[in-house]
Amino acid sequence: MDAVTTDQTQEILESYDKMYTLIKIDEISNLGAIKIRIRSLLASMNNRCNIELNKEGKYEIEKEQFTKDMRKDYTILIPQMAPIHFELFEAALNSSGYKVKVLKKCDMNTIETGLKYVNNDACYPSIITTGQLIEALKSGEYDTNKTALMISQTGGGCRATNYIGFIRKALKDAGFKNVPVISFSVAGLEKNSGFKITLPLLKKMAKALIYGDLLQNLLHKNRAYEKNKGETDRLYNKWMTKCKKLSCKSTIKEFNKSLYTIVEDFEKIELNTDIKKPKVGIVGEILIKYHPYGNNYVVETLENEGAEVYIPELMGFIKYILKNTPIRNKLLKTSKIKANVFETLLDFVDIVEKDYKKALSKSKKGYLEPCNINKLEKEVKEILSTGNQTGEGWLLTAEIIEFIKEGILNIICLQPFACLPNHVVGKGVIKAIRNKYENANITAVDYDPGASNTNQVNRIKLFITVAKDNLKAEQKRTVILNKENEIHDLEKLIV
Repeated sequence: MDAVTTDQTQEILESYDKMYTLIKIDEISNLGAIKIRIRSLLASMNNRCNIELNKEGKYEIEKEQFTKDMRKDYTILIPQMAPIHFELFEAALNSSGYKVKVLKKCDMNTIETGLKYVNNDACYPSIITTGQLIEALKSGEYDTNKTALMISQTGGGCRATNYIGFIRKALKDAGFKNVPVISFSVAGLEKNSGFKITLPLLKKMAKALIYGDLLQNLLHKNRAYEKNKGETDRLYNKWMTKCKKLSCKSTIKEFNKSLYTIVEDFEKIELNTDIKKPKVGIVGEILIKYHPYGNNYVVETLENEGAEVYIPELMGFIKYILKNTPIRNKLLKTSKIKANVFETLLDFVDIVEKDYKKALSKSKKGYLEPCNINKLEKEVKEILSTGNQTGEGWLLTAEIIEFIKEGILNIICLQPFACLPNHVVGKGVIKAIRNKYENANITAVDYDPGASNTNQVNRIKLFITVAKDNLKAEQKRTVILNKENEIHDLEKLIV
């Protein structure tokens, strides 16, 4: 939170022509640098004693509203997060009368741009997100007088709330304070007359979300074992094009039928059953978990190293957000009526996913079915309290447990270096999980603007080596057990 509050403190003080100094305290015992900074501050204060300060404080950022008139000809830019899902979201929003563009480009220049306009103590995802938006505005590709930005807001104590503040400050500093920022928030944290989350839009977004989860699931499973190289990607691209249209224009009946058709199509992909690869589950902070550049293309690295990759469905995060309200009612005695409303919404999500689950259950390839959030809530209590609701909160730990119980014993936890909540519910619970599940192979990898890609890749390669060794050992145990059973059966026959 310091990354947010220190910037605000500086703006308030300097707007009144007051002095601002930040002193960071950590475990280092050498206080020389701190003493020098305090002496410098005192000297500067003494020099200013006789200066009259008449500056009036004006530090508030004026929010540019996205109006109904802007909707006609304004382009709305959205930073990338989950490539599969956001491609479908883009189509759903465009079909609802908006001109939306998801920013796909992200490289080192994007990060440098983010670092220029975001507090360096802020988490990596906020730097990536802000960097993408400011870079796009500076590119000259968009008319900044007819461009708006959009960012999701779910509420809570970290990125889900404060990104919009980071972005507005960056726009002001970069000279784009005329660009409106739209909050995509079902909770209605901010309102813009030109953008409304309507029921038809929610229906389209829900379809896009389920299609994204399904395609992600089918893509990684089949690509790991496909006999004909590239067949899975070709089929995925074909269905991505179809799903964009179906998200926007399909009846409930057509939508449900398409889920079965997609699974049946992927079922035709011939797999190589002669090989067995270690199963690896990816958990972590939501943007780093999905964003290819944010996680240094971890999926590609794992697949190249011979792993079968599993990523939790994005709908699981939506269920987690909905479930937190009833949990708060139990723990903090908040509104019972509100808790019941959110439980009803969860029941509705289960109804929406009913055919999705059925379609996957008919397959013989062993896909993971959508998570049962009530089951996850119950199981995670063995490790930590469901009161952990900042960031990914208890869901991150629950996803690790879910993977292990599904036989996915190798788990990689991706987290921004400056994300305290995720260090608590990710890295912080690894020891407790290993004590409970001895066969679990879990590693945490930190991501940061200054982190070494080489170190990240080497850590992942070491993790995969352990996973492969464990798989070989398990296969040997299975062979020995089978032989022992054969001998036992033979002895019984002889007797």
